[in-house]
Amino acid sequence: MMNWKVILNIAKTHLITKIRQTSIAALGVTFGIGSYITLVCFMTGLNTMLDDLILNQTPHIHIYNEIKPSKKQPLALYDKFDNSFNVVHSIKPKLSQKKIHNALPIIQYLEDDPNVKGALPQIKTSIFYMAGSIEIGGNLTGIHVMDEANLFNLKDYIVEGSPEALDITDNGILLGIGIAEKMSLSVGDRVQISTINGDVFPLKIVGFYQSGIADIDAIQSFANLKTVQRVLGETENYITDIHVKLEDIDLAFPMSKKIEQQFNLTAIDIKTANAQFETGTTIRNLITYAVSITLLIVAGFGIYNILNMLIYEKMNDIAILKATGFSGKDVQYIFMSQAMIIGFLGGILGLLIGYGLASLIGTLPFKTAALPTVTTYPVNINPLFFIIGFSFAMVSTFLAGYLPSKKAKKIDPVTIIRGQ
Repeated sequence: MMNWKVILNIAKTHLITKIRQTSIAALGVTFGIGSYITLVCFMTGLNTMLDDLILNQTPHIHIYNEIKPSKKQPLALYDKFDNSFNVVHSIKPKLSQKKIHNALPIIQYLEDDPNVKGALPQIKTSIFYMAGSIEIGGNLTGIHVMDEANLFNLKDYIVEGSPEALDITDNGILLGIGIAEKMSLSVGDRVQISTINGDVFPLKIVGFYQSGIADIDAIQSFANLKTVQRVLGETENYITDIHVKLEDIDLAFPMSKKIEQQFNLTAIDIKTANAQFETGTTIRNLITYAVSITLLIVAGFGIYNILNMLIYEKMNDIAILKATGFSGKDVQYIFMSQAMIIGFLGGILGLLIGYGLASLIGTLPFKTAALPTVTTYPVNINPLFFIIGFSFAMVSTFLAGYLPSKKAKKIDPVTIIRGQ
């Protein structure tokens, strides 16, 4: 019967007597795991920040009434042209409104679906911003302010002012920061907007919006839904867009197709709308995990080399152990125990160092004009990374210790003693 207490005592003695080699092996694990934790926490935090920059503002499903050219032109309605070849130039879209017909019942239908977290109406229109002699073309979006803040994190992109101020101000406007800079406007000032019909309305600036994308910030502004309806001279049921947020983003594509068929509207899911961005995210994640795994594998080879050398240095001890009655299996377990002890200690230290470095990075100031709400470097301290790191430390040390210990198991003590 194997005596684990004796085996562990011998393994401990071997490690202590060769403390230098033991420390180097443990440090190899420590720095490998520490580097992995630091890198993966920082890189995934950075990827999450970049994803949120786009995806937080993007609905899972965007529903609107797309105006398309008529499939059947007037020429096709005449029977006498059925057998002739006709070419129609300068095809114009059919006369129809941008608004969604029966938008309010559609929104109610969507909100009754248990898979839908929220369905919000919007009005999007093109306008001109006017201040003195300056005129800038842009877009005005009418929203339900507080619902938008809760579902799509609008508050995170307001650099001055608040959603509440916009919600309670009927003639208020949340102006893109790029527009404000070009027109030298401040919160509390009034800016005139002109619709495409030429109607001019003065609106009070209650805050500034900054998405982090300069092209958007130079044209985009928001106002209360009723304010935009009043500016356009439309009724309360005038809605041009519906933004849907789901409980599960993976349902976006099938649900968008169902909506298109059911309501004869255009519905774009988030993955289709951001296909190029999704590709970039996938590539960044692949690079992150490839580098992280490489660090762990290099650490594993370092442990193997050190344990292999340790066995050569312990040839005499192995011969004595076998001569005094220890079996080859006992010798193998002694060296396997050494490897697992090194992996355990190195793994724990690696987790502590990785956590410390990741936390330190998370406190370093990070300021950029494009992302005013981000004040420190983004770090994602996910417990799963620590579980993976420690598991890999134990598995790699087990594998790194198995081959050398198997070699020690087969050593013939007579050959070693005779060689002395």
